[in-house]
Amino acid sequence: MPPPPPPPSGTPTNPRRRRLMNTRELVELAQQLRVDSVRASAAAGSGHPTSSMSAADLMAVLLAHHLRYDFDRPAHPGNDRFVLSKGHASPLLYSAYKAAGVIDDEELLTFRKLGSRLEGHPTPRRLPWVETATGSLGQGLPVGVGIALSGRRLDRTGYRVWVLCGDSELAEGSVWEAAEHAGHEHLDNLTVIVDVNRLGQRGPTRHGHALDAYARRFQAFGWHTVEVDGHDVDAVDRAYGEAASTKGQPTAILARTLKGKGVTDVEDREGLHGKPLKDPDEAIAELGGPRDVRVAVHEPTAARMLHAVRAGHLELPRWDKGGDDVATRDAFGQALAALGDGRGDVVTLDGEVGDSTRAELFAKKHPDRYFECYIAEQQLVAAAVGLATRGWVPYACTFAAFLTRAYDFIRMASISGSGINLVGSHAGVAIGQDGPSQMGLEDLAMMRAVHGSTVLYPCDANQTAQLVARMAGREGVRYLRTSRGGSPVIYGPDEEFPIGGSKVLRSSEQDRMTIVAAGVTVFEALAAADALDREGIRVRVIDLYSVKPVDRSTLRRAAEETGCLVTVEDHHEEGGLGDAVLDAFADGRPVPRLVRLAVRTMPGSGSPEEQLHAAGIDAESIAAAGKLLVEEAVVR
Repeated sequence: MPPPPPPPSGTPTNPRRRRLMNTRELVELAQQLRVDSVRASAAAGSGHPTSSMSAADLMAVLLAHHLRYDFDRPAHPGNDRFVLSKGHASPLLYSAYKAAGVIDDEELLTFRKLGSRLEGHPTPRRLPWVETATGSLGQGLPVGVGIALSGRRLDRTGYRVWVLCGDSELAEGSVWEAAEHAGHEHLDNLTVIVDVNRLGQRGPTRHGHALDAYARRFQAFGWHTVEVDGHDVDAVDRAYGEAASTKGQPTAILARTLKGKGVTDVEDREGLHGKPLKDPDEAIAELGGPRDVRVAVHEPTAARMLHAVRAGHLELPRWDKGGDDVATRDAFGQALAALGDGRGDVVTLDGEVGDSTRAELFAKKHPDRYFECYIAEQQLVAAAVGLATRGWVPYACTFAAFLTRAYDFIRMASISGSGINLVGSHAGVAIGQDGPSQMGLEDLAMMRAVHGSTVLYPCDANQTAQLVARMAGREGVRYLRTSRGGSPVIYGPDEEFPIGGSKVLRSSEQDRMTIVAAGVTVFEALAAADALDREGIRVRVIDLYSVKPVDRSTLRRAAEETGCLVTVEDHHEEGGLGDAVLDAFADGRPVPRLVRLAVRTMPGSGSPEEQLHAAGIDAESIAAAGKLLVEEAVVR
């Protein structure tokens, strides 16, 4: 169907009028959102029009009456924030953008086409009005909680956070982590709108149209709830007003709707999820045809700047080279607290292990910028993403092993282009007696796989402090791996550690092999080099503290000059340090003779020394593997 004609000459596309729409006008706007959702999906030949149609009345009332937003200034500190958690309903969002006058009809019909800003699921990389990438269900509300936390505790500008969810995603545990956290924090600036359309992808949802089932769950977490007919625009309008006037509690608006509302052939019918309508022209005619209703979205109230980034003098902690052993987790905690002194935009989140991660040191100095997320790692990372959308620089901390629970949130943070810092402590078998459930042995692999990520693994205190500070200035997802036990201070406090670099700890022209290590295995590598030196085998040792990006030039030079490499890591073989080293030779360069030492068995409990030996990554094991590698090279 051809696009509707443009408005008459001289007609403003987005007049700044403040008159509220009447019932008829709201209904017309909702019908336009349905029609445009059908048209966009038909043009794409794919999409989720029926999921968009069920929520059209909910969106129309929000856009026309309650959202306060300056589309010309998406960073305005007073703007309300809207999160489309049911990201597959993107045709509805883009139709709303058209009604607000920020995209035109021609762009609307580029939906899902190569190069279009209007992707199948919305992302902030493409559109400035999108808060966070969605599409992996169950993430919008947790991120919305993070944005609301920023508004309530940090920004204090009075904006509201509106999250539109589908009923299917309420089966996700992450939603209830978010619900409990919001209730605990009394986030009365947060409203979740649940489009209870009864139908999921393959059939009915668990609770169907039983609004009271959802209400009981939200109420149990301290929420105010409103049950409403989601197709009665006046009732929806009153529900939004009630949410805005509720104090001390977040509000859940539970709206009974029909999937495919307004088109007889698809309304409330199973088996039509994620499919364009078979006869879009007939459906559009049944919906009353195309319209060109434009909405003057209310401007935000005047607000101060988001927050002033206090750039004070950064005085990182310092340790004397050769002094007492220091755990890198201890150095991290002290460095983070110092970073908080120097930068007023740094915030810290912890998963109820702050005494172990040492994040509690930040909490003691900067309690107003510290967020306890308890043992809810999905909410931990989601809140960090939400805070980052508001311009804060979050450091989210827990055990390295437990970040695996939040990996989908980390993946989606990358898709959002979110700048977050993640810190995983208690990594590897070197933690000792706690056993394998507490040992992060997959974390380097999973973090390296994240698009655009930075992965750092320091071995001593001064190196840790420097990297903590450098992380703050990076883009994308940044990960720092810290260790439980104390380690020697081998670098001076003025040493520089650029991200993407490495340190050659010992070398000579007579080197016959290179040991590449990071973190706890650096010291095992140095001890092994000493042992081999006593046997007349000179060895180069590289501290590869930057696992991603990796220092390709240093590794290539070592391969050319020594001919043999041994990588040693307190991590599973797959995806960790060894694979990072191999990446240096991925452009067709000859791969040197290589031995990779890693944790290949399932560890049990034991002392750190016993664990390293059992895994074959202690000094004795490294020396034995290196000696064999050199001997084989001589034979060949």
